[in-house]
Amino acid sequence: MSNGFLLVDKEAGFTSHDVVALARKKFNTKKIGHAGTLDPMATGLLVLGVGIGTKLINFIVEGRKGYEATIRLGSSTSTDDKEGDILETFETSHISEQEIIDVLNKSKGIISQRPSSVSAIKIEGKRAYERVREGEIVEIPAREVEIYKLDILSIEKSKEFIDISIMVQCSAGTYIRSIARDLGEALNSGGHLIKLNRNEVAPFFLSEAKKLAQAELISIKSGLEKILPSRTLSIEEEREIHFGRPISKSENEITAAYLPDGEFVSLLTNKEQSGKILSFPSLVNVKE
Repeated sequence: MSNGFLLVDKEAGFTSHDVVALARKKFNTKKIGHAGTLDPMATGLLVLGVGIGTKLINFIVEGRKGYEATIRLGSSTSTDDKEGDILETFETSHISEQEIIDVLNKSKGIISQRPSSVSAIKIEGKRAYERVREGEIVEIPAREVEIYKLDILSIEKSKEFIDISIMVQCSAGTYIRSIARDLGEALNSGGHLIKLNRNEVAPFFLSEAKKLAQAELISIKSGLEKILPSRTLSIEEEREIHFGRPISKSENEITAAYLPDGEFVSLLTNKEQSGKILSFPSLVNVKE
């Protein structure tokens, strides 16, 4: 079975699940999952885990994200992006560039953000967007996220609306649609997202990705070595791990273990046993 990660440059019009389904056909395996959902209108980097990579992808999901986005002031929508129905239109002629800058500057750092009601967040076992489609009014509690960087690339004004292009680096769980909505609410102008491109899912960048048809599997080691320390195992240590037994202590608390040829074997976690610190295996790569 193939094991590794796929760095896909997703095109608009496809859901993340669409990309996973196509990848399953390409690699002839059901063991494929993705790190961080991209909406159909969004483009850019989607990281897939293949084989044992599906179990290791959690180390990537929680990493920093990077986006380029365009916010449109002048109307609000049911989904906080251009895919939704327009709920209300507003005048924008009174809004100055400095007001836009001031409001967006307040979005930097650790903030309390209310996710969009059409997000993939589960509420009592059901996705929020599914509840909205069924006619429910959904209010998701605000949650703490961090905006590491928010740069304004351009502000373009027309008679009917204002488009603001931004670049954002943020923590996992941040909704760029919510930044657009909140900017519109703060300026009493309505706001929604008209463009979103993800350029980073730490430690990977969009420049490393390819369209799915051309995307090639990268090894588990190539992905994890940017996140976790590595340890090369001896033949004896590999055998102990496959029997589920601990081996000698690793230098770090959590370590990724490999064979000399770079093949992933397991994760190792240091724990105490009978007064001695040993490395215990988990997520062992069982050969089929």
